[in-house]
This record gives sequence, C-alpha cells and structure tokens, in this order.
Amino acid sequence: MSRYYVAVDVGTASVRAALVTPDGQVKHTAEEPVVIWEPCAEHYEQSSVDIWSKCCRTVKRVTQDVDVTCVRGLGFDATCSLVALDRHFQPVAVNHTGVRERNVVMWMDHRATEQAARITDTKHRVLQGVGGVMSPEMQPPKLLWLKENLQETCWKEAAHFFDLPDFLSWKATGSLCRSLCTLVCKWTYSPSEGWDDTFWSAIGLEDLMENSYSKIGEQTCCPGTPVGRGLTAEAAADLGLRPGTAVAASLIDAHAGGLGVIGADVRGHQLPCEEQPITSRMAVICGTSSCHMAVSTQPLFVPGVWGPYLSAMLPGLWLNEGGQSATGRLVDHVVNGHAASRQLKEQAEKSGKHVYSCLNLHLEHMSGDAAQLEQLTAGLHIWPDFHGNRSPLADHTSRGSVVGLTLSQSLDDLALLYLATLQAIALGTRHIIDAMREAGYDITTLFLCGGLSKNALFVQTHANITGLPVVLSAEPEAVLLGAAVIGACASSDCGSIQEAMMKMSRIGHVVRPNHALESFYRRKYAVFLRLYDHQKECVALMKDDGV
Repeated sequence: MSRYYVAVDVGTASVRAALVTPDGQVKHTAEEPVVIWEPCAEHYEQSSVDIWSKCCRTVKRVTQDVDVTCVRGLGFDATCSLVALDRHFQPVAVNHTGVRERNVVMWMDHRATEQAARITDTKHRVLQGVGGVMSPEMQPPKLLWLKENLQETCWKEAAHFFDLPDFLSWKATGSLCRSLCTLVCKWTYSPSEGWDDTFWSAIGLEDLMENSYSKIGEQTCCPGTPVGRGLTAEAAADLGLRPGTAVAASLIDAHAGGLGVIGADVRGHQLPCEEQPITSRMAVICGTSSCHMAVSTQPLFVPGVWGPYLSAMLPGLWLNEGGQSATGRLVDHVVNGHAASRQLKEQAEKSGKHVYSCLNLHLEHMSGDAAQLEQLTAGLHIWPDFHGNRSPLADHTSRGSVVGLTLSQSLDDLALLYLATLQAIALGTRHIIDAMREAGYDITTLFLCGGLSKNALFVQTHANITGLPVVLSAEPEAVLLGAAVIGACASSDCGSIQEAMMKMSRIGHVVRPNHALESFYRRKYAVFLRLYDHQKECVALMKDDGV
C-alpha cells in the first residue's frame, strides 16, 4: 500500500499544502491566499480562523485523489507570528478597534520597536541567545506591547499565546505542547533550564509566570516529535483526514526550508562539503524575507545573529540563524515602485514570461556579454535595509539607501536597480557569513530554497558574491519538503530527522561561482559596508545641535 505525508506551510501571504512520498517527491500541491490587515504603519495582522480554514481547504485538495488511510503523518510549518486566544480558545483582538477576527500579530509587525529596545537595554543574560539584541520580530516585545497598549482588552482576556506553528499543532491535536523550534528561537526558552523567571520579571511580564507559564508554554518537545494522540476527530473532519493520524511538533517556516535542503546527500557532486560534517553547510531560505541557517556541535555566539539554539532544528545540534527582514519583498518594492514597471508588466504579458525573467533577459541584452552582466552596476549601489537590519548588525533603525541614481525612468534604469537590489541582498548574505566565520563557523557550501531561489540571476549572484557553490534542491518546494520530513518522523516511518532528510532530500543543480568577478565584488563589498557607516554618520550629524 502507498504511503504519503501531508505538509502544510503557512507563509506570509498564503497557505500551501503538499502530498509527499517517502522518497521526497511532491505529488500534489494546493495554495490559498490569506488575509493581511495593515491598520497603520508597521502593524500587520491576520486571523487564525482564516488561516486554519485555508489549511483545511488546501489539505483536502491535495488528498482528494488518494485513500487517506495511506497518509501516515502530518507536518506543519508557519511564520513566527503571535496568536492570541481566550480561555475558551476563541480569538482575542490584538488591535485597538477590538476586531476579534484579527487576533494574529504577524512576524513582520514592528509595532514593538520601543519595547524591543527597552528589553535590549536590560542586558539580561538570555539576550546572549539572540545576538545580544532583542528584535521587534520576536515574541517578548510583542507581548509587552499588548500589555502596555491593550491592558483592558487583549491582555486581560487572553489565556493562551501561541507561536503560529504551535497554534496549528494545537488546532490539529488539542495538545498544548510547544515545539522547541518556536520557544527557543522566538521566546527565549532554554531546553536545559526552561523559562528564566528573572527575565520575565525584568521586562515587566512577570504575570506570564503564573501556573508554570501556562499562557505561553508549559510542555515542550523537539520538532518532529508526535504531538498528543494525533488528529482529533474534529480536526480530522476539518482536514479530510483520518482521526489519529500522526501530527509532528511543528517548525517555523524558514527552519522547515532548512530541513528540506541542508541534509541532502552530496556524494558525487564534487562539493567542498562532501567530506565535511553538516556544520560546513548553510541553508539560505529566501522568500519575503531571508533566513540563514547553520548548525554546530558546540554553542557559538555570533554578535547580531540569533542563537545558538539547542535542538531548535536538528536534535542535539546548536542552530544559529542570521536573516534579512526584506528580500523578496524588497525586490518587489523596487520593481513595482518604478516608473517603468507598467511597461515591464506589459512586456511580460506579451512574452508569457515572469517579470523577473524579462528583467534578466533585458540585462543580458544591455551587457552584450552575460559574463560581464553583473558589472553593469559599477556606479550603482544599494544598502538593502528598507525594513531594518536583522543580521549581523541587529539594527532595526537601519534604513535603505541608493547611491548612483539618475533622472532616467527607462526600462534600462529599472533593470539596473533590480540588479543592484539582487546584489545588495547577496552582499548582505556575505556580511552574515563573515560574522559567522569570525565566531568559528567554516561555511563552505550554500543550500538555497524559497521563491527567490527560482530566479537564476539571484542564485548566480549569491555564488559570485560569496565565492561559494550554491546547491539547489531537486524538489523546488523545499519548505513543504521540510514539513513532510517532520511528518515522516512523527509517523515513526523514520527514526530521526537526519534519517528522514537523507531519504527525502535530493540535489537538483549546483551553481558554481564565477571567480573572474572576485575583484569586482571585493570592491563592491567594501562600498556596501561603507554605506552603513555613512548612514550612521548622517544620523549622528542630524543629532548634533552644533551643526
């Protein structure tokens, strides 16, 4: 009898589901959009009811042609958004308008910037695990914002705060057990020591300590561990699956992408990591934002990089997570906001190609020589922190900048800005790798996945700028594959995540760096770093009353 695993990925703007075989083949996929509210600047909200309904619809679609008794396990991953529920497990409004439907503070919501800065100022020891700086994208500052701004509504009514991945496993099983992936990476939980009472007291959230931290997580388990007794009868009916189907302790979406690519068998591909441990690999999950995942056998503290997190992705190994808050979103912003974007879209429609494929071809025509294409931006430079710097500077006040603009509004000008944006993102990856190497990592190979990894120019630029080979998965839906990996573990068909990764992930393509561009990118990287220094100088000058 055939065996399958169902993977569910809740991204920023959509829910996707997949039916996956034991050897990692994605047989069917389905996607449904989810609603995002932006009531004011830096505030982004969603609905857990909407998200769950889209999970159910996509799972039913991918399993409609199979016997659901063949589905052995279910794995969820999601963005690290914050879900608020009352004691009856009903939505609680996270907004001033009191709209209960909007009960999710999204991962990219930066309303808690001030709270994050105050938490950083405490210099508490738990901050060592987040690169020394608390990000507004993590849960403690968001919780503090809710307490300080919605004291009489959300804070009083809420009985449960979930990371979105844990909400999904609870909704499926009724179990309140939380994944170490979420609690360790986004809530300051320690697998060996548990919650730190002194931290929550120091930041003014001591009320969360009541009843053994029942509001935010009393029980924990490793990702891939079976949760509860599997699907409840109600959840099984919602999803169209069999009651009791194994459900895995969930993953943050980027970490699912990491599992989907980083453990692939590389033998025979002449890669530097072939004879090296998995600690020589970095997974880069490039979507709306980007995450840079690497593991180590011993804890390595990297300034400005999150971690080290024990067992947050791979049991027994320490995870460090770098990141860029806006990558795919930044590319879209630059392209869609340009005067020539309408012309580009019309051209794409006529040719039947994606807009970015059109831009890549346009750049080839502009250069006349594909090998020289990337040097078109010798006079155009971008600092990409339009949504702040997550790593390795951990500076949420950092802002984007462009040097080298002209009065042109042509398609040529748009293409150059697009290329410079791709390069800026890749230079940011190089910046993160340099910081991790200084802390003791020996990264020799990149493994890319996510939407941006389907852009050939983006991938080649990463190889050229970092000087490292880039491995692309045979299965382009690596995040869904990672969710299937933990589903396979929960089903007991695989004895460990490492075993499941080896069985289910395969290399599809390797992109090698063009070393002829080494000198060009050495100079461009020096300019890149100087852009941040100049930005800080400008900020300091504007604060100087004597000027």
